[in-house]
Amino acid sequence: MKTTTPRDTDTLLRLATYASTATATVLIGVKGMAWFMTGSLSVMASLVDSLMDAAASLINLLAVRYSLKSADEDHQFGHGKAESLAGLGQACFIGGSAIFLLMHAAERLNHPQPLQEINVGLWVMVFAIGATLALLAFQGYVIKKTNSSAIRADALHYKTDLLTNTATIFALFFAASGWPLLDPLGALAIACYILYSAWQIGQEAMQVLMDRELPGKTRQRICDIALAHGTVLGLHDLRTRQSGQTMLIQLHLDLDQGLPLAEAHRVAKEVEQAIMASFPQADVIIHQDPRDPARYRRNAQECNDLPTTPPG
Repeated sequence: MKTTTPRDTDTLLRLATYASTATATVLIGVKGMAWFMTGSLSVMASLVDSLMDAAASLINLLAVRYSLKSADEDHQFGHGKAESLAGLGQACFIGGSAIFLLMHAAERLNHPQPLQEINVGLWVMVFAIGATLALLAFQGYVIKKTNSSAIRADALHYKTDLLTNTATIFALFFAASGWPLLDPLGALAIACYILYSAWQIGQEAMQVLMDRELPGKTRQRICDIALAHGTVLGLHDLRTRQSGQTMLIQLHLDLDQGLPLAEAHRVAKEVEQAIMASFPQADVIIHQDPRDPARYRRNAQECNDLPTTPPG
């Protein structure tokens, strides 16, 4: 399998943000026209959702550009967490749009209004679904290649768009069939789902900003790579976190106390290179601990069970 280079990653992230911004802009135009012609609150809910998408995509565009900047004297670990900050900002925008829709849905339930040009609204929603599916296909490819938290957050609220657009179609159809209250009820359901999506996006961003450990399978893979080296006796104090596109890995290697310093450094370097071969965007720091091989029991525990202090 071809490894994605940092240059490829940068290009994919930029293309994904441009595609997202362009799609949101087009959908705002067509949904605005549909709302003006139909007067449907469900269409307005979908329009507000697209407005939030555009704002979130703009935040992503700026955040991804900033996160891709090289490390400098003031940010020696890079600028990767700008992606998670963008995800947190998106959660605030999306949550605000949900509250706005809840208020308007409640008002429309108390004061129902007839809808017009419903067929226009239906065709616009079908177009919106098609455009969103195309964007999600491309974003899915980018996420697979880059594991970007910002693009994942962007894709998540575009996935909610599929549900909101589908709900809007049903609301318009039933409103045309003599059930006008289903239009504000559909908007109410959309608002609740948007609010739930905002919670998911915000929670994931907060976990990254709080330096949550990488998944257990990733930690286990790191352990397996380190322990596969014939000179390594064991490892402990494995610590990991994600910062934008950079995976930060720290661990202690247990080595024969009789090894010369230069040899111990060579072993650590080989383990570092092996880890980076599997995780090209990783920043790896390895400390070497001397052990008596005659008394040392090799640590074969899984990553989640690794001791937090060195063995005695």
